Amino acid sequence: MAFISPLRLLSSKQGLDQARRSGILGVATCLAGFLYTGAAMAQDAALMNVYLNHARVLKLDRSVSRVIIGSAEIADATVADAQTIVLTGKSVGTTNIVILDQNDNPIVDQRILVSTDEGNTLRVYRSTARAILTCTPSCEEQTKK
Repeated sequence: MAFISPLRLLSSKQGLDQARRSGILGVATCLAGFLYTGAAMAQDAALMNVYLNHARVLKLDRSVSRVIIGSAEIADATVADAQTIVLTGKSVGTTNIVILDQNDNPIVDQRILVSTDEGNTLRVYRSTARAILTCTPSCEEQTKK
């Protein structure tokens, strides 16, 4: 079988039919899906997830000099010791955290996503009104700030 440029194949109806028969279209579709999924996974990996009103411990390999939070309304960071940071989700949203060492070199520079723990929530719909209840251990309505 002779090599046919994929662009030439897809630029005409006859070429499109030939691409379908030869399986090139399926391979191209599969490859595009794989690349899209890989990009989405890389973007998710760049987000540090913290639940609302929960703490997350960050253990570092170097001593911390400064901790900077982009939006203090969304997340809070406390230095527990020279190599441990406690990150707490304060309100739903995204922000970032930058942690610097003694020489002001970044140890961590990452985005933070603060979200509700959906495993312990209940949504109640009454006509157009919606209430979100947090059930740990008893159900209470979430307050909006």
